[in-house]
Amino acid sequence: MAAPYNHREIEEKWRKEWEAHPINVNDGKKPKYYCLDMFPYPSGNGLHVGHWRGYVISDVWSRYKMLNGGHYIIHPMGWDAFGLPAENYAIKMGVHPAVSTADNVSKIKSQIKQIAALYDWDMEVNTTDPNFYKWTQWIFVKMFKAGLAYEKEMPINWCPSCKTGLANEEVVNGKCERCGAEVTKKNLKQWMLKITAYADRLLNDLDKLDWPEKVKKMQTDWIGKSYGAEVDFPVEGSDEKITVYTTRPDTLHGATFMVLAPEHALAAKLATPENKEAVEKYIYEASMKSNVDRLQDKEKTGVFTGTYAINPLNGAKVPIWLSDYVLADYGTGAIMCVPAHDDRDFEFARKFNIPIIQVIAKDGKEIENMEEAYTDASGTMINSGEWNGMESAVLKKEAPVMIEKMGIGRKTVNYKLRDWVFSRQRYWGEPIPIVHCPKCGCVPVPEDQLPLLLPEVESYQPTGTGESPLADIDWWVNTTCPVCGAPAKRETNTMPQWAGSSWYFLRYVDNKNDKELVSREKADKYLPVDMYIGGVEHAVLHLLYSRFYTKFLCDIGVIDFDEPFVKLFNQGMITGKNGIKMSKSKGNVVSPDDLVRDYGCDSLRMYELFVGPPELDSEWDDRGIDGVNRFLNRFWNLVMDNKDSGVQATKEMVKVRHKMIHEITTRLENFSLNTVISGFMEYTNKMVDMARNGGIDKETLQTAVILLAPFAPHIGEELWRQLGGTDSVFHAVWPVADKAAMADDEKEVAVQVNGKTKLVVTVPVDISKEDAIAEGKKALEAAGKLSGTVVKEIYVPGKIINIVVKP
Repeated sequence: MAAPYNHREIEEKWRKEWEAHPINVNDGKKPKYYCLDMFPYPSGNGLHVGHWRGYVISDVWSRYKMLNGGHYIIHPMGWDAFGLPAENYAIKMGVHPAVSTADNVSKIKSQIKQIAALYDWDMEVNTTDPNFYKWTQWIFVKMFKAGLAYEKEMPINWCPSCKTGLANEEVVNGKCERCGAEVTKKNLKQWMLKITAYADRLLNDLDKLDWPEKVKKMQTDWIGKSYGAEVDFPVEGSDEKITVYTTRPDTLHGATFMVLAPEHALAAKLATPENKEAVEKYIYEASMKSNVDRLQDKEKTGVFTGTYAINPLNGAKVPIWLSDYVLADYGTGAIMCVPAHDDRDFEFARKFNIPIIQVIAKDGKEIENMEEAYTDASGTMINSGEWNGMESAVLKKEAPVMIEKMGIGRKTVNYKLRDWVFSRQRYWGEPIPIVHCPKCGCVPVPEDQLPLLLPEVESYQPTGTGESPLADIDWWVNTTCPVCGAPAKRETNTMPQWAGSSWYFLRYVDNKNDKELVSREKADKYLPVDMYIGGVEHAVLHLLYSRFYTKFLCDIGVIDFDEPFVKLFNQGMITGKNGIKMSKSKGNVVSPDDLVRDYGCDSLRMYELFVGPPELDSEWDDRGIDGVNRFLNRFWNLVMDNKDSGVQATKEMVKVRHKMIHEITTRLENFSLNTVISGFMEYTNKMVDMARNGGIDKETLQTAVILLAPFAPHIGEELWRQLGGTDSVFHAVWPVADKAAMADDEKEVAVQVNGKTKLVVTVPVDISKEDAIAEGKKALEAAGKLSGTVVKEIYVPGKIINIVVKP
């Protein structure tokens, strides 16, 4: 019997060996493969078993690519350390964010090293490192010079707890994504990035990505491209006009009222004296709601301004209302309302007694006493003047052109995507490299003066005034204009957390370059990312921003590709009991530290994958790791007890070996990693049975060890050496299945009488029809299940023997 498997001794041995003699070495000859994790922000809570899952998946895939293709693996790790999470944690702990962030990075780094992943720590980046954020600021300066970064006063989402502005994407169900506080609105001058300039490219280029369809759909929906027309409604008794955007210009004759967003420039101005007080009150109340709440509110609210617009197509007077279900930052901030054909407009019209005019009818027949909106896009136009009798689907396409010819509007394209709010009124972030000069306006900090360092301060807490804490640092704020030399002031808002994470993956491959963001030589050689692994929660924010940054950097010649991640895999979440997300506040966090101590890194790695399909959420149960640990012990004993047996391979052993190669490889390529683990268990049982019944050959054991090594690298390395390997198992070659060798010689075939299965027989796969039928009849007779006169004999090769009889 072999010595028992001692995970502590073996894992410590090989970690030291790999550190002294790295197995992933770039010799300049191997093809590169860039496998990347979404880098973590350094939470003070450290890692739990849920974090391990993604890191294990990426490491398994990296090691597989090393074995299958002999790739040099680019597999770096870094820290998304600026931003609200790190600053809020520091405030909670009563320490400076620079101190708490450094402590958290150190703690999590030690935990990550327990995973024994192929991370190249020489490539490490930290978004708070001035040598890194110099280039984050450089990108901003380049965007400013290209007209993509601009300043604008606008109503923004405001978190009263974090005391900062938030992008729309950072508001979830009306609450701050980071702290959960109810989000309100606040008018502030903000820096914006013109991501909308890339809307079409961001949308169209999704087709060339090997990404999950659900992620592509989420981005498609967020960009929200639609075709329609802008229509100009003159305001009665005024020189003003209100422009609306509509995707259904064919229904213009049915517009019986219009609604402005409360933030619309004309909202207060249009209020008549008798309506002024109600309008102002409504505008204020709407400002206290988030966009999400406004869209989700079931009961529609509104206020009549007292003023009318003129329908430019038929001259009808149209009352102008305000309602918070219309958003200022979508379309023009004003909509024409056709209650007969829109559920939301129908509800509003019913509530406020506004006329409803049907203009599309099925079979041309008008509905009497409409009880709900007719929302079918197909039908015949009615009550529409010269458009009567036209098919609505045809008119929908033609109406924008017709409206344009009439001079009352123009065909246009609209997007839900808004420009990116890029300012944060916080301390812990990259300073925005802009100087405000009374003479020259906004002036970028010269590129040779970057990085603009974040000043060291004792007090960094949010001011609550709408200004960043940096505004109180006179010696830092007061400067001179880089253009004219006059006294000027620095921008005091900082960048959002997304700034560094939108391009960090480029820096890994050239992280010590102080002359360029990344050299073209290294960019051309090592980029883009071949496989990106992380949670689906980043499907819109991080991934969309990263694509935007990459396209811009491609446009200015920094890189020659315009999509950052060739392939994307979203792992599911590991939850506590009853599917509840793990969090310290809920007391359901499971730390990996004790599990590594008690069961070993390899056992935990394999259980992280065995717990469920990697793309789905899975509930954690500590007890399951026992079974995986028993499997590794069983595998250890199998190899150690038979490594010197000298048994020659039989045909059965070869068949099992190649079936195992085929099954494990196929499941791994399909990312069905939980079934890979069950496959190992299944084939280990078969190999144990073979060993008990005459032994097992060395090549089959070596093959099994290579297949297992990406999942359990320590035990894989040790057993490879025990089997005579003189170099690392990861310098071996991934085995290839031989279809001929794995083919079965015999097959089980159902034997039927009159179409009903009576028993099963095993026959050679190449048996003739006559012999197969003879075997079937023989088996039936032996079992006493064949009687009567045989009238027909049927053999479906490899599947069925059917004997048809008459009594």
